[in-house]
Amino acid sequence: MDNINILVVEDTPSESEALITVLKENGYNVVGLATNHKDALALFYANKVDIVIIDIYLNGIPEGITFAETINVIPNSAKPFVFLTSSTDRHTFERAKLTNPFSYLLKPFNELELLYALELAIEKFYAQSDVFLGEEEDTVISTEYLFIKKGKSLKKVLIADIIYIEVEEKYCNIITEKEKFVILISLTKILDMLDNTLFCRTHRNYIVNTEKIIEIVPSDNLVILAGNHKVTLGEKYKNLTKRIRTLK
Repeated sequence: MDNINILVVEDTPSESEALITVLKENGYNVVGLATNHKDALALFYANKVDIVIIDIYLNGIPEGITFAETINVIPNSAKPFVFLTSSTDRHTFERAKLTNPFSYLLKPFNELELLYALELAIEKFYAQSDVFLGEEEDTVISTEYLFIKKGKSLKKVLIADIIYIEVEEKYCNIITEKEKFVILISLTKILDMLDNTLFCRTHRNYIVNTEKIIEIVPSDNLVILAGNHKVTLGEKYKNLTKRIRTLK
């Protein structure tokens, strides 16, 4: 499980210092700090960014809006962003709205409001609303990552690292090469949201990453996975052998 990468675009040292401190204290990774549009773009291109926090006014002009407009149109590289500003100018607000920000915060920011804004940005960007409302660990699923609420912060898990998923009532156990963790989601729902060319069901309680399959033993109703993990192959799902070469 990795930390969420955040790019901060803020030109006031006291504000950026306070912002970075809160983010780090809550388990977020700050990949860079930019104070102008040019540097913000350079850092955005140079780093694997998950969320951007953008001050609307940089050096007295609304360069933050210009930066948001730019990253909105970068092919296959758009990311959720949160506007942070002390401006109450209606014209500026209307222009900022046109960029479709995923959240909007007024200075001075409140820690809890900031953390909620980051959660909301992830939910809205991946079109999965009200996922993080509860106290338990919940998950937003993208094509590349699971974004999991853990405590007060969000973490991410690379979907390609998942070996298999096991259901226990309303929870799913996610097994990767390095760790196991639990999320609050039904097996049916998570299967619907995962790439069905990569993940498939082997049993009513199991989903496997087909790229992690080492051996299928139909006679023993068994699938052997990377790391010597073993899951059940139910009768209903034995057509899996038509998709995967069976090892004798």
